[in-house]
Amino acid sequence: MKNKLFLKVMAAVTGIALLSGGYAFAAKNITIKGSTTLLPIAQACAEAFMNQHLDVDISVQGGGSGVGIASIIDDTADIGDASRPAKDKEIAKGKENGVDVYENVVALDGIAVIIHPGNPVTGLTNDQIKDIYTGKISNWKEVGGNDAKIVVVSRDSSSGTFETFNKLALDDEKVRPDALLQASNQAVAMTISRTKGAIGYIGMGYLSDAVKGVEVNGISPTKENVIDGSYILARKLFMYTNGKPKGATADFILFVLSDDGQKIVEKEGFVPIK
Repeated sequence: MKNKLFLKVMAAVTGIALLSGGYAFAAKNITIKGSTTLLPIAQACAEAFMNQHLDVDISVQGGGSGVGIASIIDDTADIGDASRPAKDKEIAKGKENGVDVYENVVALDGIAVIIHPGNPVTGLTNDQIKDIYTGKISNWKEVGGNDAKIVVVSRDSSSGTFETFNKLALDDEKVRPDALLQASNQAVAMTISRTKGAIGYIGMGYLSDAVKGVEVNGISPTKENVIDGSYILARKLFMYTNGKPKGATADFILFVLSDDGQKIVEKEGFVPIK
């Protein structure tokens, strides 16, 4: 008798909670891992989406593009953020695991080459950037700056930004061995802001007054120049899923691609795809 009474009370409480719009627990969970470039977009979109969908709980983590794609292959995340395309070997490994590494393009970006605000240099050619990062140029006076050592700052090898920059700017040549490797866009920006002779690169969304973005081949990293293709260090940003997204994951990605989501992309300093 007591058990029946208990069950009736619990059912009534649950019914009241549902009718009032309250949720004791989130009914759906979405886990997002990966690219630090996409982190501001993912976090801001997740907050806006959860405000509209009280039954969804979204966890957003960084770790790098390699981690994002690996999390889809290993089934440890619903969405793997990446600032580079998935590699053939990653797609193949996914197939071995019964996973379809499916790309969803959610934004565009320009990789901004940055220096300390006190550095008088305003622009570099792609060849100069390559020579600096591969060690052929080591003093700012060789590119029109002061007589000072160039401190090279780079992302680590798990970064999609590193891989894209290495391909577009360095023609896949190795970065000089004394480069300071950083684990995130924010860490690169902070290092540049505190080091007068430093040079680094970050996603456009991390540009601020604390660093100076230089022109590359006479072109600035702006929304317009990324869209028209004149800025050569441009790229797509991805949210990978296991196959075409479904359920709450599909709803979230559709939100990122919606007008409201793309406004968030632009607000965070990146380039909307529509």
